[in-house]
Amino acid sequence: MARPYRILLVSGSLRANSINTAVLRTARAVAPHGIDAVLYERLADLPHFNPDDDAEPLHPAVVELCAAVRETDAVLFSTPEYAGALPGSFKNLLDWMIGDDKAGSIYEKPVAWINPSAHGAVNAVGSLRTVLGYAHASTIDAACVDIPITQAAIGDDGLIADASIRATISGVLTTLAVRR
Repeated sequence: MARPYRILLVSGSLRANSINTAVLRTARAVAPHGIDAVLYERLADLPHFNPDDDAEPLHPAVVELCAAVRETDAVLFSTPEYAGALPGSFKNLLDWMIGDDKAGSIYEKPVAWINPSAHGAVNAVGSLRTVLGYAHASTIDAACVDIPITQAAIGDDGLIADASIRATISGVLTTLAVRR
């Protein structure tokens, strides 16, 4: 029996009631059969990136992040835009990912994103594309989507209930898995 295709879900937001994180929690809930969607929840635990610290022994949170990326087949991001750019904590996570040169790192790994901003967030998406390109990740354009979502669409359980949005999110996972 083949193992499930594993997708790491990474939110660029630290907010407790983040729409971005709700999108990824929903992705985990609607993952089709054969796809194991795993939510990364340690963004706040990462130390500030410093190239001088990008050597053994790495901070335990960095070790965990790099292992999570290496143990997956693809990465799906969802990030807000702050002050016209990626949030600093999320860019920090990306900086730590780029420093990993071990097999299975972000290098040539299939990646995509869901942009849930009702305001476009074009600068964040553009910056994310630039950073991932610099990391030589393999962006799967067909799985990169804009789904405008408001806080009202998120239920008390932290998930999106709208069937059409859920279907779109599920489709993103499928596209990311088959376009590898």
